Formats: sequence, C-alpha cells, structure tokens
Amino acid sequence: MDRRQVLKYFEENKDFFENTIYPNIEKYRKGNMSLRITDENGNVVSDAKIRIKQKSHNFRFGANIFMLDELETEEKNDLYKEYFKNTFNMATLPFYWDTCEPEKGLKRYDKDSVKWYRRPPIDLCMEFCKENGIEPREHALAYEHHFPKWLADASVDVVKKELEARIKEMAKRYADKINTIEVTNEMLWNHRVTEFYDENDYIEWCFKTVEKYFPNNHLVINEYTEAFWGENCRATDRYYAYIEANMLKGAKIDAIGAQYHIFESRENELKKSDYLYNPICLYDHMNLYSSLTDRLQVTEITIPAYSSEKEDEEIQAKLLEYLYSVWFSHPAMEQIIYWNLIDGYAFVDDPTPETIRRTQGNMTIGENVYYGGLLRFDMSPKPALIALQNLINKKWHTDLDLTLNDEGRVDFRGFYGEYEAEISVCGKTITKKFKLSKGENNSLNLNI
Repeated sequence: MDRRQVLKYFEENKDFFENTIYPNIEKYRKGNMSLRITDENGNVVSDAKIRIKQKSHNFRFGANIFMLDELETEEKNDLYKEYFKNTFNMATLPFYWDTCEPEKGLKRYDKDSVKWYRRPPIDLCMEFCKENGIEPREHALAYEHHFPKWLADASVDVVKKELEARIKEMAKRYADKINTIEVTNEMLWNHRVTEFYDENDYIEWCFKTVEKYFPNNHLVINEYTEAFWGENCRATDRYYAYIEANMLKGAKIDAIGAQYHIFESRENELKKSDYLYNPICLYDHMNLYSSLTDRLQVTEITIPAYSSEKEDEEIQAKLLEYLYSVWFSHPAMEQIIYWNLIDGYAFVDDPTPETIRRTQGNMTIGENVYYGGLLRFDMSPKPALIALQNLINKKWHTDLDLTLNDEGRVDFRGFYGEYEAEISVCGKTITKKFKLSKGENNSLNLNI
C-alpha cells in the first residue's frame, strides 16, 4: 500500500486552503497594532528604528507532560524539558484520580510524592510550568474510567460524597492556578468503575458540582475521536446531543473538547481518511459544535508514522502541518494539544517495574506501534516536531523591523500575543513590552 494516498484529500482541496484556511488564519489569529513613540517630555520621536518581537502566543499549543522527570537518564529528562518549553505554551497535567489517590487518603500531589509511571506529581508539573511560562491544563477531574478501585463497590451516594471532596480539595489547591478544567472525559466509552457512571445525572451533577468550587474557571467536556469527527455531523450525533441536553439542564460547559488519536492500522487509516483527513469534513464538524459554544479544543492528538522509515516520518509531518492549519484557522478553536511527545513510552494498564521495562522503547507493544511521538525514542527530533516548531515559532509568529514615520508611529499586523519592542534611538536601545489582543483597542503610546 502506498501510504501517500492518505494525503489525497488535503492535496485535492488546495482551493479550500487558499480560499478558507489561510484567509481565516489571517482574519482570526492576527490583529492590527499601532505604536506611537514619545520621549520623556511627550515629544514625538520620529528618527528611531523599532524591532517588534513576539514573545508568546495567546493561542494555546500544548502536549501532555506525563514523562516529566520519568525517563531513564538525566540527559533524556533534560532534553525532554528543552524540547517541551521550546515548542509549547500549554501542558496537560495528569489528574487521574486512581493515581492521585491510589489508596484512600494516600495523596500524590506534592512534588516529592512516590513515583508512578506516566503520572508525575501535579506540583512537580506546576513548578516546571511556572518556571517556563507554560499554562497548565487539568485532565480530567471526573474521569470515571480512572476512579480509584477502592470506590468500586461503593454506593452512588458515597461516590458522590468522595468525588465532591476531591473536587473541593483540587479547587483549594489549584483553582487560582489552572484556568482550563476538564470535567468529564470519554463518557461514551462503555466501561465503568462505579455505579455512578450509569446514573442519568452523571454529567449534569459533575459540571454543577465543579462549577460550585471552580466558579471562575473554564469548564471543558471531552470525548474520544470518533464521537466528534466520525459521526454524521448532525445535532442528533451522540456527543452533540448529550452536550446540548446537559446545557439545557444548566450544566456550565464552556468549551468542547475533541480527541484526535489515529489509533488505526494503515489500512483503516486510509479507509477513514475520507473524513479524518478531509479538511472540508473537519471544518463541518467544527462548525456544528461551535453552534453550542464558541470555544473548541483539540485535546489529545496522535498522528501516526507507523515506522521510523524516512517516508513514513515525512508523511506524519505533512499530515500534522495540514491538520494544525485547519484547526488553527477555525474561529472557535482555542487550544491544540498533542499527546505523547516521545515514541516508546505508551500508556500501560499495569505500571509495574517489569511492565515498564518490557514496554519502554518496544515499538511492537500497545500504542507504541503507531510511532505517534514527535521525538524518537533516542530523543532525536522527527520531521513532525520540526514542522510543528516551524508553524508555531516561524510561520505563525511575528518579528518585524520597522521605521517610525514622521508622526512617531508604526502600524503593523501581527499574531495575537505578548510582544517586546526594541527601540533604537540616539545610540541606545530601549525595550518596551506590550500585548496585541483580540477585540481590544490595540493602539499604544510608548514613552521612552
């Protein structure tokens, strides 16, 4: 099979990119800015040169941070941190209840907590994020499939009581530090730990309870790949229908999350490319769900390479470039989160030392078979990582050298985010910070 066939829907819809995707990026991700430079006496400075440097994006590009300080060597751990902070401004943190509290009362939040594979302590992740200007993202507060086993035989009332206590504790620790709170995840997966999963009020109860303790945070619902991208693109689709129903019951669902894991064989990937790799189809689904809220998130992404062969890795990179462009261009999209940064460290159900030893770097086991990371197991960057960094740090990034006009002003158009202006005049350079924000009057007077 020629895997290049999976690119056909992107390549056959170049007009859609030229007429919709690229113009929408220009329209929705950038804004006009006017800067006027004056001296300490308020006089116009017109003989200065100015360099505009974007320092950060308002849009959130992220990945999970599940392997923070979890790798076999310090060299690998250091490289992981470098690649992460040089690529992303958001990190998904592992709030799985079964590993945050594996035994009742045994909490794993402090940075020196006992180690657990792919589940670094929350406070360790928070520290890394704070040090590197990365926004933390909570995943997932009421994810029933990862409720602790010590609750398995509990009554619904007991589960609600324990879950509310957990939500209250999480709010006390993190409500003022984490804005995005992912409340429920994968409710269409027919597997449960407790009887509460079967209750009709599960989603409504979870969102209303979380809202009580996180009143100022953005609450997110999340679902698996096919539920968002693979159904009929109608209001009767299961995910759409249950979101709408719970909104009508008063659930505060601020943002809608959609996974995008291509955990398929090569043959099935090609079969499903008519909708998963069709930019028009992807846009139709985003349009549908944006009728419920103007905030969408692609929460978990795995784009397979299937091998370390040069062509396979290049196709993975090309798919990533196309997909990120489609998602970034939609006005309702606000976050795009890749999943595993490195090949060879897949999720395992039994995180014992023997299982970990057997699976790490073994590309024939579990999710490793998809080669879906952005780094190879040896930490070398794949073309997919380079493509993503080129998009975020170059193509979708604003750096300009400008000259003030006679009125001491420069006008430019740039991507929304935080900036520095380096103003050179009379043999000295002065640096000023400013923001270019959507929906605001982006006209500033910088006094030097």
